[in-house]
This record gives sequence, structure tokens and C-alpha cells, in this order.
Amino acid sequence: MQERTLGEIAAYVGGRVCGDPNIPIRAAATLSRAGPGDISFLANRKYEKQLESTKASAVIVGQEMPGAGVALLVTEAPYFAFTRALVLLYGYRTHKEVGISPRAAVAPSAHLGKDCQIHDFATVSEDAQIGDGCILYPCVFIGPGVRIGTGSILYPNVVIYDGCRIGSRVIINANSTIGVDGFGYATHDGMHYKIPQVGGVIVEDDVEIGSSCSIQRGTLDDTIIGQGSKLGDVVTIGHGTRIGPHCLLVAQVGIAGSTTIGHHCTIGGQVGVVGHITIGNNVTIGAQAGVINSIPDGETVLGAPAIDAGQARRAYTMLPYLPQMRQDIRALQSQLDKIATALKKQAEDAANRQDME
Repeated sequence: MQERTLGEIAAYVGGRVCGDPNIPIRAAATLSRAGPGDISFLANRKYEKQLESTKASAVIVGQEMPGAGVALLVTEAPYFAFTRALVLLYGYRTHKEVGISPRAAVAPSAHLGKDCQIHDFATVSEDAQIGDGCILYPCVFIGPGVRIGTGSILYPNVVIYDGCRIGSRVIINANSTIGVDGFGYATHDGMHYKIPQVGGVIVEDDVEIGSSCSIQRGTLDDTIIGQGSKLGDVVTIGHGTRIGPHCLLVAQVGIAGSTTIGHHCTIGGQVGVVGHITIGNNVTIGAQAGVINSIPDGETVLGAPAIDAGQARRAYTMLPYLPQMRQDIRALQSQLDKIATALKKQAEDAANRQDME
């Protein structure tokens, strides 16, 4: 961590200072937890009252706020500017230079680029190609014929099956598996017969994959994770699925096979998506939704089964009232039954009088 002045941070993030630009900034924190020497941010107006009580030395905001009582750094995108301030103050994780460990197993036919760091007990199989500046942490396994671009980082116990292609600047976190066989079986006479999975996996540039994820290889066509997409922990991607560029998949998402997902989609935690459907571009799927049908571009859906977010919110607001509504309906039904019985009796009495006359 390196101390900076507020003016230096403003210059780095492209903002302007309202207050003293020479204030020293040593760390970052939320508005409620910040103290002297900290910088914070305000991206949601519902937290604006905290500006009156925060002890931060400076706050990144989206517009000038006269009388805020704290130095401000004004920028069009406060949250992104705060992210860049964190980079300036803290930087990213550094990686120890170990060269090629003598305890790593690198096949003679494998090709390693310049400045690679191959840690203890990593395995690089025959005909694999690793780009310049890649880092393979302990116990990483790179299968035969794998291709990895420049500057990618594979954390401990990552497994890349044979023939998969990983782009440049890809981060794969610990215990994730790329290229495992898809869950494909043909059932005949009560037996399940394994279908050969002859496709591969392509992970494009600038993708980050969380820990303990599983990305299955395609049955016939490749499974593709688009450029710049980010997957949270414990995400499973089924065989032959295609995820477009710059998507966000939060933890515990499960995507079944042969699903197509457009660009810039956001899929909340624990969402389940059936196979063989298409999700359009710029779609948002709320947490724990169950998606069973295709979704057009730009939609926001919630619930299981997933429906339009507005409809889902109206439906869910009714849930607390359902028991009382059920009682009311039963009471109304009982009254209707009594009225129907009385009307029937009146009709019978009238018919009897006519017969007597």
C-alpha cells in the first residue's frame, strides 16, 4: 500500500477535487467504517446521509455536494473511480518469481514461453503450449495439446483437460476444472451409455473463472466462454454452451448443455438454466431463478419459473396474503353454497305449489 494525495488520486482516475488536494490518503473503506486518511465513495443516493457522519478524509461522488463536510473527488462514475483508486493504493496481487521448479513435470514436447513461473508439482503434458509470462501454481495440471495465451494465471489444483484453449490474461482460481466430459448419456434398455465428448473448451481473453468451477467440453461443438466474462465460485457450464462477451455469472450458477447466452448478461447467484435455449443480449436474471424458456434481448426476469421482473415482484408481494385469501375464498364459497341451496329450495317450493293448484 502506498500513500497518495487526494490530488494524485484525482489525476489518476480523471476526477476533480472539491477541497484540499494535498490531503494524504493511505487506505480505502466504506463510508460507515472509514477513518482519517481513508477515501470512500458514494454511488447510491440512499447512503447520502452517511456523508454527514463519515470520518473519511475524502469521498468519491458523482456530483458536487455543497456543505458535505468532507473533501470530495467528483467524477462521472464514482464506483469505477473508486476501483481505480484501489488499484493505485494497493495494486493487484503480486506473484513470486520461481522460474521453472525442478519439482514440476514438463514434457519434452511442451513449449513454455518467456518468463513463465511453473511452481512445484505442476504438470505440463506433451505438446502443450504456454504463452509468455504465465503462472502455474502448485499442482496445476495442463493436459496434452492445451494452448494457453500470454499472461494467464492458474491457481493451485486447476485442471485443464486435453485440447482446450485458454486465452491471454485469463485468471482461473483454485480447484477449477476446464474440459471435463459433458454429462452426456444415451439410455437404451434401461442402461445409460456414455457419449464420447469430442468437442473442446475455448476460454477467450480476459476471462476470470472462480474457484471450484466446472466447464464441460462439448459433445460435438466447443463450449465457449466469451471475452471478458467473469464466473463466480462453484459455477457449472454444461457441454456445448456458448457464453457471449462480458457476462457476469455469480456464484453457484448452473447452465445446462447447448445453451446460448448473449453479451453483457448478468446472472444472479444459484440461477439454474435448462439446456437448448437462447438467452439474448443484456439480459438480467435474478438470484435463484429457474430459467426454462428462451429470453429476448434486454429482459430482466425473476423467480422459478423465471418471468418478467415486474410481474414477479407483483406476484411475490401477494405471497404473505395467500393464506387469508384462501380462507376468504372458502368463506365466500360457503356463502354461495348456502345461497344456491336456498334458491334451489325456493324453486322446489314454487314448483310444488303450482302442482297443488
